[in-house]
Amino acid sequence: MNWLAHIFLSENNINFQIGNYLADPLKGKAWNNADINIIKGMNVHKLIDTYTDSHIQFHNSKNRLGQKGLLKSVVVDLTYDYLLTKNWHKYCNISLDSFLNIFYKNAKANMYTLPDYAKIKLTKLIEFDLLNKYQNLDDLKQSFLRVDKRLSFRLLKRDCVSRYFEVVSQNINGIEDDFLLFFPQLCNHVKENTNNCLLTHWKS
Repeated sequence: MNWLAHIFLSENNINFQIGNYLADPLKGKAWNNADINIIKGMNVHKLIDTYTDSHIQFHNSKNRLGQKGLLKSVVVDLTYDYLLTKNWHKYCNISLDSFLNIFYKNAKANMYTLPDYAKIKLTKLIEFDLLNKYQNLDDLKQSFLRVDKRLSFRLLKRDCVSRYFEVVSQNINGIEDDFLLFFPQLCNHVKENTNNCLLTHWKS
């Protein structure tokens, strides 16, 4: 799952949400004296990734992209954020715009508590509104291109994310079927490892 899903799959606590996001760019390593909810968010991020990577529906989606490919997991992660955006109303009791506005506002207010290197990552997420870039398939294509810009030259010679866009588009209905089976199961797994009273943005 990508960043939008990780923040959604968090307790309704801004440090938990920030930790769940930062676990990716910071490689799961919190700073000294980090707030306990930052650490909890990072731990849930790892739990989500482990569960997702081993799930049959996630593997089904990868298989729809062909037999070979180094970046199929990245492609499915991004595509699942597009499908979460598309099906947001099924899982969240407030609109996506409202959810993101609340997150961005609270994240800005808490920015002073973060070390500079973490501030840089979170500021970029907010300034470029990167959680709201999955409204349609063209947006998804642009997200593929953005990821390619971050890949090393050595990896780009072997594979790139944008080359999968056509096959994703051709198989999007099947990938969506996989996602709709997978995501409620992931939500249940997260519930088993969080404080359910703080999942107030989730539909019951």
